[in-house]
Amino acid sequence: MEPISLSLDQARRVAVAAQGLHRARTDGPRTMRHVQGVIDRLGLLQIDSVNVLARAHLLPVFARLGPYDTDLLDRATASGRHSRRAGRAAAGDRRLVESWAHVAAYVPPSAWPLLAFRRRWFAQEYDWRELDGVPLPQAPQVAEVRALVAAEGPLSASQIHDRFVSEGRSVRRKRGTWWDWSTEKRVVEHLFFTGEVVSAGRNTQFERLYDLPERVLPASALGEVPEAEAKRTLLELGARAHGIGTARAIKDYYRLKGPVADQALADLVEEGVLLPARVGGGAERWFLHRDAARPRRAAGQALLAPFDPLVWERQRLERLFGMRYRIGIYTPAAQRVDGYYVLPFLEDAQLTARVDLKADRAAGVLRVQSAHAEPTLTDATPDRLAHELRAMAGWLGLDGVSVEARGTLSPALAAAVAVS
Repeated sequence: MEPISLSLDQARRVAVAAQGLHRARTDGPRTMRHVQGVIDRLGLLQIDSVNVLARAHLLPVFARLGPYDTDLLDRATASGRHSRRAGRAAAGDRRLVESWAHVAAYVPPSAWPLLAFRRRWFAQEYDWRELDGVPLPQAPQVAEVRALVAAEGPLSASQIHDRFVSEGRSVRRKRGTWWDWSTEKRVVEHLFFTGEVVSAGRNTQFERLYDLPERVLPASALGEVPEAEAKRTLLELGARAHGIGTARAIKDYYRLKGPVADQALADLVEEGVLLPARVGGGAERWFLHRDAARPRRAAGQALLAPFDPLVWERQRLERLFGMRYRIGIYTPAAQRVDGYYVLPFLEDAQLTARVDLKADRAAGVLRVQSAHAEPTLTDATPDRLAHELRAMAGWLGLDGVSVEARGTLSPALAAAVAVS
């Protein structure tokens, strides 16, 4: 089959449309239906503990919907509804559950059985090291923690630890090993990664609350899907969410590796679900999802968090948008180029700027700690970016935007922000 030929502009529009970022946002209240639409389109929301701006899973929804009530996502993850008496009713209402997907992420309950092969790997292959001289999975504390969660869950790791301390049975590991996790934290994380317990939500300190799967998940999600079938489905979901991507990028969406994933990808091509493509006249092999929209124009704008699916796979990002993007959070301060928490700015189907943002809640402002122009900058970029920053500040409950004098775009952006 002759590959479909797409220009870079066409491929960018496909990618942006697949992510729901190709249209200007409309005004009006955002409901659970809107949030569910983002969940359905993306398939997962990455979780990260960094909160310099907002929790990572909140930001992709803002990029696509604009200002929305974050309580909607709390409801989707069932946070604040952890009564065991709620039982199956709460499980049946759940729209998102935590799992190791791309990395730590919220996924729809329907994805839980598809990821059973990964939980088996954690149970059978992962090196959990020893606990008190015994391989952790065989340590007696595992059965004790499991029984406590079964009897009293949902519980946080700190609550489990406090219970064991009160009974004189907890021993904290030496500082510097396993992130200074307590014995109970290590044990309950083992149970979480292997699927014996699940997260029933997060508390106000963003700690997981662990409970039994049957009390958290709907009955339809409690089974398992064979590995080959699961990887085929996940690859198709990743390809649909990307619209267009290389094999590497499509597999990266759910971090799939190995011969089973390779065969599943080949099967999707053979079945015509993925169409071979060439982008920008290059020789590299790409794949276009057969249902991907190919709009003639894109007219959206958004600030993309470091963990937004559009920017996850850095090679794809650089190939399509020409942006060499690095986050600063994993880099020593002296080596950071753009800042600590850097967000690309999407303008139509181009990335035209990068801004390092911080929600300074004490001062009540959204701080733009640096603003850098990309070669694709347009005359409208400062005003459009200023509009997006003001919208984000309002969504975060901040009074305004403050632009610091760092970066090639900062003077023009400061002037645009100053215009009321």
